[in-house]
Amino acid sequence: MKALVGSVTAVLSLAIAFSVNAQEHKRVSPHETVSATIDGNQIKIVYGRPYTKDPKTGEKRKIWGSLVPFDKVWRLGADEATLLTTQQPIEIGGKTIPAGTYSLFMLPRGDQGASLIINKQTGQWGTKYDEAQDLFRVEMKRDAATAPVDQLTIAIDKNAGGGGTLKVMWDDGQYSVDFKNAK
Repeated sequence: MKALVGSVTAVLSLAIAFSVNAQEHKRVSPHETVSATIDGNQIKIVYGRPYTKDPKTGEKRKIWGSLVPFDKVWRLGADEATLLTTQQPIEIGGKTIPAGTYSLFMLPRGDQGASLIINKQTGQWGTKYDEAQDLFRVEMKRDAATAPVDQLTIAIDKNAGGGGTLKVMWDDGQYSVDFKNAK
């Protein structure tokens, strides 16, 4: 019962923080929530989904290495910081994320992949990044997208052998990292 009350309180707190943030800053992109149950663990990601086309001019933008510069921390989405919530601890890149809610950032490095940054601070506008709040960073693999992706898409896929894969797909690129429930 305590866990349920704690989960409800956390969700309500995040909803209030997002509502206040959205009122202080004007959202530019639609938002989405993706969730999956991986080996009994409910995992959820809330993020802004910008398009490859400029919202003001309608012109197609170069995403990787331009709009999203290489070798610079990116908010991994649009508007508020992207949130990852896990009901149980998960292991990603050999490191453990405790149950709870975290902000996700990314440090793309072109064809060399990217670092996924798990940050303890939540509720901030996406450009308010504080490295001192990082839980840790893990490496992501980069692949070419099988087809161009017009709108930023984050997916949580279940792996046949257990665990899952977190994927970030946009324009001509896809970054991914595997995870599993921590023991």
